[in-house]
Amino acid sequence: MMTETGFRTALVTGGARSGKSRYAQACAEALPGRLVFVATAQAFDAEMADRIARHRDDRGERWSTVEDPFDLPQTILRCAAPDSVVLVDCLTLWASNLLLAERDGVAATRALVESIAGAAGPVVFVTNEVGMGIVPENALARAFRDLAGTVNQAVAGACDSVTLMVAGLPLRVK
Repeated sequence: MMTETGFRTALVTGGARSGKSRYAQACAEALPGRLVFVATAQAFDAEMADRIARHRDDRGERWSTVEDPFDLPQTILRCAAPDSVVLVDCLTLWASNLLLAERDGVAATRALVESIAGAAGPVVFVTNEVGMGIVPENALARAFRDLAGTVNQAVAGACDSVTLMVAGLPLRVK
């Protein structure tokens, strides 16, 4: 798999099971330095706990993991360093966490963009593209779709590189 290495900050987006995480991990691993995985998922049930464990095993021992479902901007500033590569997976779960905790997602997104500018080392973000389907029928789902779109637009604008994954194939957008 060919990956990008000429970036300081990158966003990898696409639909569910499109190869986003695999591609983002390969991009991070192609860079020199310590690898830091920032996980935004929370294991509220056995299936999610199993999924998290499988992903951790897939990454291997070269990776350290930081779990942060809410305070992503501070974690990026703390973990990004010239001798490390940070992989954040994923922004969509982060937006969901903020929404369900009734936190200000727009303010958090602004702080995230500021942290991207202030990151001292490479950062790769993974997110889902959720706005290509039908308009959700309920208010919570619409609020989630809107916040996810806001986050994705802001982070895409702040990153040097944006890649859209389609059926396992990377399409360079920016």
